Amino acid sequence: MKREELEPNTVEKESEPTESGWSRRAFLGSAALAGAVIASCTSEPTREIPHYGRTRMLAGPQQAPDGPILKAGLVGCGGRGTGAAFDFLNAGPNLQLAALADVFDDHLQQCRNQLKERKGVEIPDDRCFLGFDAFQRVIDSDVDVVLLATPPYFRPEHFEAAVQARKQVFMEKPVAVDPVGSRAILASAEKADAFGLCVVTGTQRRHERSYIETYNRIVDGAIGEIVAARCYWNQGQLWYKVRESGWTDMEAMLRDWVNWQWLSGDHIVEQHIHNIDVVNWYTGLHPVRAVGAGARMRRVTGDQYDFFSVDFAMENGLHVHSMCRQIDGCVNSVSEAVQGTLGSSNCKDTIFDLDGNVVWSYKDDQEKAKARAEEAGEEWQGDNSPYLQEHVDLVTAIRTGAKINEAHDTAASTLVAIMGRISAYTGLETTWDEMMASDLTVGPRELRMGPVDLQAEIPVPGVPTRA
Repeated sequence: MKREELEPNTVEKESEPTESGWSRRAFLGSAALAGAVIASCTSEPTREIPHYGRTRMLAGPQQAPDGPILKAGLVGCGGRGTGAAFDFLNAGPNLQLAALADVFDDHLQQCRNQLKERKGVEIPDDRCFLGFDAFQRVIDSDVDVVLLATPPYFRPEHFEAAVQARKQVFMEKPVAVDPVGSRAILASAEKADAFGLCVVTGTQRRHERSYIETYNRIVDGAIGEIVAARCYWNQGQLWYKVRESGWTDMEAMLRDWVNWQWLSGDHIVEQHIHNIDVVNWYTGLHPVRAVGAGARMRRVTGDQYDFFSVDFAMENGLHVHSMCRQIDGCVNSVSEAVQGTLGSSNCKDTIFDLDGNVVWSYKDDQEKAKARAEEAGEEWQGDNSPYLQEHVDLVTAIRTGAKINEAHDTAASTLVAIMGRISAYTGLETTWDEMMASDLTVGPRELRMGPVDLQAEIPVPGVPTRA
């Protein structure tokens, strides 16, 4: 299996040099360098609330309805994939897991053993597939739903194959690692719409009741017009795998995938997409340009940065501060916030007035609902985990004939994160138009368990790449 791809941090050919010496083509391919005009935004409070295409949402049920058996196949048997398998099985009645795929037998067997021990689910040998083509064998088996949980580099090809086979899809975020892959997801999403397929992605906050209720209140005008936003994912060092004797280049990278740009997209894409997606969702917009900074300070393996800070600008002039960091010993925050002309919100569960006073809290509403249930002698269930809820919502949509396809929004959020990454890597302003025109792809030209034909270089902003 081959892909005609550019190696990361190299150029196909030189283009016009910038003042800093960078060639934009090094990171954008042959993108059209068209800028976008940013309009100014007003700071005057107003009751005329522009919704930017936003609409109120209904939270899904606690459990999916009963129906004919739905069989799922899991592609990617690591920790997140195994978790997705259990969440699917727990989403409602008559749900089965029928096939597994991974490139590593130890991952597959560990997942297989956990399914047997915790759920009594036994996957036969002839439904366990290994290799880079194992995803296709799962899709070709008699499954109704495909769960895609490999490193995100593989997502565009796997999603396209699943849609082409008319399978319902759950796929983890992000959905790509480069502009070409993001646009491939958009194309497959349109095909999924035409086929009437349901697609849910791993942006759990869009399924979390507290986020949905907060969002609805903001759409109804609780904080006025949104004029600014921020989003953070700052935490300690993430896991990593030091190369072991006997591992090939490919095996070492795949086992350490979260630290390699071509496999994960860097952590601004792989992890921080959650927060970026919330801002896109709450504003009903996506940024049209980015100016970012970042660096590698303490990372042990891979070729990624340790932190990013990006100023994203929307087409209406609204600015978003995006920050993500994976360094021990620093202050942490995983959060989002929007500022409006009449108040503000943490997006998750609270709305404040302009003086910072709490005017509504989801937690208070929940406490009141719990008290009413206990007073009536009813069992209080509380909210599902958002990881479970997204599978409940997927199965519910399949069984009720409802329309749900989150691939469009998640592809847009993925592309925004990539736009921020490229700006930080280069030190240059990067635009949405460039992302939509770019032919940049990252990764090796051939997928096989052996040497990897790419050069892993740490990007240095303002310094020309090697041709």
